[in-house]
Amino acid sequence: MSWQDEVNELQRRREWSKEMGGEENVERQHKGGRLTVRERIDGLVDSGSFSEVGSLTGRSEYSENGELMRVLSAPYVMGMAKINGRAVAVGGEDFTVRGGTSPGTHRRKGGQGGFIEDLASKLQVPLVNLADGAGGSVRGAEKRGYTVFPGVNSFGRSVQLLGEVPVATAVLGTAAGGPAGRAILSHWSVMVRGTSQVFSGGPPLVKRALGEDVTKEHLGGPEVAVDLAGTIDNVVDSEKECFYAVRRFLSYMPQNVWELPPCESSDDPVDRCEDELLSIVPRTRTAPYKMHRLMELVFDKGSLFEIQPTFGRSLITSLARLNGNVVGVIANNPMVNGGAMSAKEAKKQTHFIEMCDCFHIPLIFLVDIPGFMIGRSAEEEATLREGMKTVFAIHRVKVPIFTLVIRKCYGMAGMATQDKDGLDFKIAWPSGEWGSLPIEGGVAAAYRRDIANSADPAAREKELEEELRQFASPFQTAEAFAVEEIIDPRETRPFLCNFVSLTRDRLKTLVGPNDKRGVSP
Repeated sequence: MSWQDEVNELQRRREWSKEMGGEENVERQHKGGRLTVRERIDGLVDSGSFSEVGSLTGRSEYSENGELMRVLSAPYVMGMAKINGRAVAVGGEDFTVRGGTSPGTHRRKGGQGGFIEDLASKLQVPLVNLADGAGGSVRGAEKRGYTVFPGVNSFGRSVQLLGEVPVATAVLGTAAGGPAGRAILSHWSVMVRGTSQVFSGGPPLVKRALGEDVTKEHLGGPEVAVDLAGTIDNVVDSEKECFYAVRRFLSYMPQNVWELPPCESSDDPVDRCEDELLSIVPRTRTAPYKMHRLMELVFDKGSLFEIQPTFGRSLITSLARLNGNVVGVIANNPMVNGGAMSAKEAKKQTHFIEMCDCFHIPLIFLVDIPGFMIGRSAEEEATLREGMKTVFAIHRVKVPIFTLVIRKCYGMAGMATQDKDGLDFKIAWPSGEWGSLPIEGGVAAAYRRDIANSADPAAREKELEEELRQFASPFQTAEAFAVEEIIDPRETRPFLCNFVSLTRDRLKTLVGPNDKRGVSP
């Protein structure tokens, strides 16, 4: 009366599923510097924590006499696991099985509209996508006998998740079509240099449609996808580094929008005051300095996790901690274009603002911005439109915002660093200066006739600049309480730690979805 025969078959089917696309295909994957999806899951999650769902899904093969010979595993592997002791839903395609292309089962295991996304949504846990698949195939029409409209498996749940739980995607091979789309529909994404590419259509489609010969790397490698387009946020040098980066990103995130970000104990003293901050900003107003170094001196040691470091490089967006509390840092980088905001920086800032607001992460602005990038190229890139989107985004923010002016804060780009609809708490270093636009250039526009009619236009312009500069002292603004406080640069860390500690109770009132849209891709 035992069920041992059926259990034996169960074990046999499980073993088949672990073979993925077969020894030859797995060996080819390894030679290409890539792991299988099962190896990736093992490398990502806590040891022994993965509970697979749908392990028996696949396509069966029978002998002529009807004996089951083998079940070819479905290309998508997924289930529940833990990362740093916290529950996650995780899944991904395996390129060794039909290039990661779904066979079209009754209920999809993964991808848009798949069980794994339902699991993350219903259990309110983060979702990790491991993308390595080619998306749809024209061969689907041959199997069905008819064609279907795009979106037969919609992105509806993918979009919904952006307002519910953290979604991280690792592009670990060639991602096109649906897998590429899901990489964009993430809060954060990462790819591997030399082995990962992402694009809407691959080289064969480009060749057929446009007559262009292009390699996968030149079409969608990191130099394009990360550095130029910002399609993917970060790039690392190995799959092992990729797994570490995913784990680290999630360590700053709450489990879902109904919880607060995790607060860790910190042995970095709150009252740490670094003398180096006193001289980090040059007295020459146009001279650059290292904003990254400034951040290292202020935030908890080792806590900075920069997002999109090679895209929109005049802006720095980073997750960090202050006395163990998670914060989002938006800092202008004077080493690149003087910290001016182009369309790329605006897109980067908007997405980061929305992500932090969605997951109840307070925002810290370190401001040194001369304004929007100007010139014909900036206008052609729609800098003004993208810049006003980030102004729009900051007006919708619910989380506490703290503005620290390091040096310059000018124009509409400067507006996008302030909490005008909230407390509007701004402090400044003695090096701070602000206004509708910088004196240089502003004088030339406002006093055009005066300058043109003078005996020495250049000398007159310089004279007017010096006359107006006397009103630019931050201390005169402080006298009028038009800036809330000016601090010794060395006091920055204790000041910010105190502010963030006071926001914790305020953040508790924000838990839950703060708008139906969530975070836009």
